[in-house]
Amino acid sequence: MIPVFEPDFGEDEIAAVVAALRRGEISGSFGKDISEFEEAFASFCGCKYGVATTSGTTALHLAVAVLDLPPGSEVLMSASTNVATGLGAYHNGMIPIGVDSERQTWNLDIDLIEALITPKTKAIIPVHLFGHPVDMERLCAIADKHGLKVIEDCAEAHGARVRGRVVGGFGDMGCFSFYANKIITTGEGGMVVTNDRALAERLRLLRNLAFTQPRFRHELPGFNFRMTAYQAAMGVVQTKRIEKIVEAKRAMAERYRRLLGQIPGIELPREMDWAYHVYWMYAVIVRPEFGVARDELAAALKERGIETRTFFHPINTQPCFSKVLDARSVPTPVADDLWKTGLYLPSSHTLSEERISMVATAIYEIGRQVNS
Repeated sequence: MIPVFEPDFGEDEIAAVVAALRRGEISGSFGKDISEFEEAFASFCGCKYGVATTSGTTALHLAVAVLDLPPGSEVLMSASTNVATGLGAYHNGMIPIGVDSERQTWNLDIDLIEALITPKTKAIIPVHLFGHPVDMERLCAIADKHGLKVIEDCAEAHGARVRGRVVGGFGDMGCFSFYANKIITTGEGGMVVTNDRALAERLRLLRNLAFTQPRFRHELPGFNFRMTAYQAAMGVVQTKRIEKIVEAKRAMAERYRRLLGQIPGIELPREMDWAYHVYWMYAVIVRPEFGVARDELAAALKERGIETRTFFHPINTQPCFSKVLDARSVPTPVADDLWKTGLYLPSSHTLSEERISMVATAIYEIGRQVNS
C-alpha cells in the first residue's frame, strides 16, 4: 500500500525526546523545551509569540476563546475545511458560517465576504487549504474595514507565503497543527502564534486552567490544552528541518504536475503568482472528461494498493452543526462540487519518484481503460 502520508522522523528526534524524558520534562508545565519550541516556531512564522497546545483543534478553540466574543456571534470561515475549523467556533458558543470556495485555489472566495457580513459577524477564519495560502493582504483589509478579528487556520500550511511573507502573522492569531500527517509533527500537538503580547498572555492563561493567585481560586474557566515537553523537544528538531521538508513537498508536487498534466479530466492544483504553495497534500479534481467518477477512481486506486482521501465536507451542511440556533443558510456551490469531485493523492515528502510514477501511471491507465 502507498499511504496518503507517512510521518518522517529520525534519530535526532528520538534523541531529543529521550533527553527530555531523562530531564524529567514530561508535562507541559516546566522545563526548557516548551518555550524553546514556541520561540523557534513563532520566529519561523515571523511572530513574536507562540503558545503550544495539545492539537490544531485546541489551538483554534483557544484562539476563539481569548477573543471573548458575545455568545451567538457569527464567525465566517472557509466552507471547504476540516471540521476542526468549525468546532473552534461551535464549542465557544459561536455560529460557524462557511464562505464558498473560489475555483482557482479552492480557498474561500474573498469577493463573497462583504456580502455575508452582518451585525452579528465578529471574526473570520481563513483556511490555507492543502498548503496554498489565502491572499491575506486582501482579506485583512476587508476585516479591518468591518472591525472583524482574524484567526488564520494554518494547519496545512507551515511555511506557505503571501508575497514572500509566511502565513500565521497576518491576522490577530495563526493556528497550526503538528498532527502526524502535517508538514512538521510532534505526533499530536498545535500552536497559536501572534504578535499581540496581551493575546499571548491570555492564551497562556486559559491554556493552563487559568491559574492565578491564590492558585486554586479561578476567576476564569480555563482549559487544559498543554503540550507535553517531550513533544516540544521533537518539535524543536522538526522546526530545524522545515525548510528542507517544504522543498521536498514542492519537488513532489512538481513530479506529479509533469506526470498528470496531460491526462484529460484531471484538474491539478494551481499556485498563484503571489503565493508560495507548500503542498501539504497533492490534491486533484476529477472532472467528467476523465470518464470515471471520483469515487470510482478512488476505489480503483485502492485495488492497486494506492490510498487516497476525498476533499472536506462543506461546513455549512455538516450534520454536527445542523442544530446551531440562528444559523443562516448560505449556499456554497463550489465547495459542494469540490466535496464531490476532489481527491488527494499520496503526498509524503519522502515519496520516491518511482512511487509517484506508479500513482500517476495507475490514474492514466484507469482513465484509458474507460475511454479506449
